[in-house]
Amino acid sequence: MTTMEVAERLVALCREGKIMEAQQELYADNCVSIEPAGAPMSRAEGLTAIIAKSKHFDEMVEEFHGAQISNPVEGGGFFSISWHMDVTMKGMGRQHMNEVCLYQVVNGKIVSEQFFYSMPS
Repeated sequence: MTTMEVAERLVALCREGKIMEAQQELYADNCVSIEPAGAPMSRAEGLTAIIAKSKHFDEMVEEFHGAQISNPVEGGGFFSISWHMDVTMKGMGRQHMNEVCLYQVVNGKIVSEQFFYSMPS
């Protein structure tokens, strides 16, 4: 798959709420996931750890109200999307989360993902 094909497939699956399915299908086994400094689980290495990180996030969500994911922008083996989530987090109330997500694709698989967002103060 080309970088854009991977990007379009990731966006399609995520829009359907199939995030873990997307990870299983599109991520390399040695993929790395990076969150901003100070975030819980700020770095996960390997597909197993990334899936565990996703499960941990899902367990923190009390209610999911919706999401909007932009179309991907591709360039030089990378692509980015913006992602807005409206969720109620356990013990933290309803939140609107906005982030920019950057992915690197090598040989048709995502080898890194990095998320950019402001940490609550």
